[in-house]
Amino acid sequence: MSSPMRKSFMRNWFAVEATPIFAVVGLAVVGGTWYLTRLARGPTVVWTKENPTPWNDIKPNEGTKLLTVNQHFDKSWERRKL
Repeated sequence: MSSPMRKSFMRNWFAVEATPIFAVVGLAVVGGTWYLTRLARGPTVVWTKENPTPWNDIKPNEGTKLLTVNQHFDKSWERRKL
């Protein structure tokens, strides 16, 4: 790139007006990554052959949801291995 094109590119790329766009896109990427990781660690996802049916280990008094409305469980289900 020639010098005037480089100056123009850098001026537009690092403009103050673009900062909120970078912040929103970064937040969306982080949120999407967190959500996909949370889904991948759910009780119905099987990553190992050790226990092919992990959903059978959940007792009736264990909650598996992130948020429960109008329900009370004795304890929360937790994964022992990834």
